[in-house]
Amino acid sequence: MARQARAEITRDSVLAGAADVFLRLGYANASLSEIISQSNVTKGALYFHFGSKEELARAVVDQGNERLVNACQGFFDPRVPALEAAIGITYVVADLTMNDPMVGASLKLTHQIGDYRGASGENVTKNWGETHRLLSERAIAQGDLQPELDPETIGLLLQEMTAGVHITAVGTESIDQMAVRMERMWYFLLPSIVPAEKVAYFREFAARRLRRYVP
Repeated sequence: MARQARAEITRDSVLAGAADVFLRLGYANASLSEIISQSNVTKGALYFHFGSKEELARAVVDQGNERLVNACQGFFDPRVPALEAAIGITYVVADLTMNDPMVGASLKLTHQIGDYRGASGENVTKNWGETHRLLSERAIAQGDLQPELDPETIGLLLQEMTAGVHITAVGTESIDQMAVRMERMWYFLLPSIVPAEKVAYFREFAARRLRRYVP
């Protein structure tokens, strides 16, 4: 058991070091020697757990996505209004991108690896797309989205806009602005998808969520 525990600690150290390096240098420029140095492990220890840089990167994708899913668990409760959940998730994405290197690296690597899959083989982007679709479907049923809207179209739109805010923030080295940009996204989007009498409420809801992350 002690040996297994040490192995898990070593694996976690490699993943944490890899996340820092991938986040700082990107997938193409990251080297295993840099990751070994950052992780403070031996070359043999790294290769005991991961056979290649790609395998390691996909493990980071899985671990970061797991952390993101866990952080969003409260929003998957059917008692939470679906549109409020959809808004809340976008701020969790922004918050963890800014403050959790594993999540930040995971989101960055999904684009850079090229097929949006982790070590498990699941397409992370498609899974989140289904989450957004289901939330949109529930929000329409709850009367918080306009009744004529198509949940698949709106779910995809929400996913595209969230991903777009992330990609732009990464590309312009302005990660610290992600939460503010999420609030701006919702401010301008809501009048197009929410019944007119509910726009003010959801704009205020989005603004209140922002204040949790930006003093």
